[in-house]
Amino acid sequence: MKIRLLILASVLFLIPPVSSAQVDIPKFRNYPVNKVFKGRNARVRLVTETDRMFRTRLRRAAKQKPNFAGRYVVASWGCGTSCIMGAVVDVKTGKVYWWDFSICCWGNVDEGFRPIEFRKKSNLIIFSGTRNEGDNDYGSHFYKFENGKFMFIKTIERDDGMESMNEPVLRWIFNSR
Repeated sequence: MKIRLLILASVLFLIPPVSSAQVDIPKFRNYPVNKVFKGRNARVRLVTETDRMFRTRLRRAAKQKPNFAGRYVVASWGCGTSCIMGAVVDVKTGKVYWWDFSICCWGNVDEGFRPIEFRKKSNLIIFSGTRNEGDNDYGSHFYKFENGKFMFIKTIERDDGMESMNEPVLRWIFNSR
């Protein structure tokens, strides 16, 4: 009997644990900004060739009220079928900050899905889909925007069993406003 219990305990020890715990998903409320800019918007600074190439989109964004991280406007536009690219414009200084990838291929999505999620009072930004059309990069990619840089936090890969890209990530995000 002791041998059977020892064998059973050994087998159970070697089996990877099955956890019912939720995936640790970054929340907007955990990346707060203290102030929202309320002054007059600066004129966009078109410094690089890329800035000048997309000047119309960037100028349009620079005229909006902040919608991200207290003083920025997220500007995005299509770059192909189910593909977007873009930048963040600082409405206080007019400076442009590009993200270093395109987002595409988000697959089956629910109505109201947006491949980029952000909040006015948070510096967390989430890109859902594939970055730069990479084969092994399918999921929700979490970044913190700080000091003019998009700092990678983590990627939650899309599970083949999920019905859509925004399940369960967006359900969790919307519950954490």
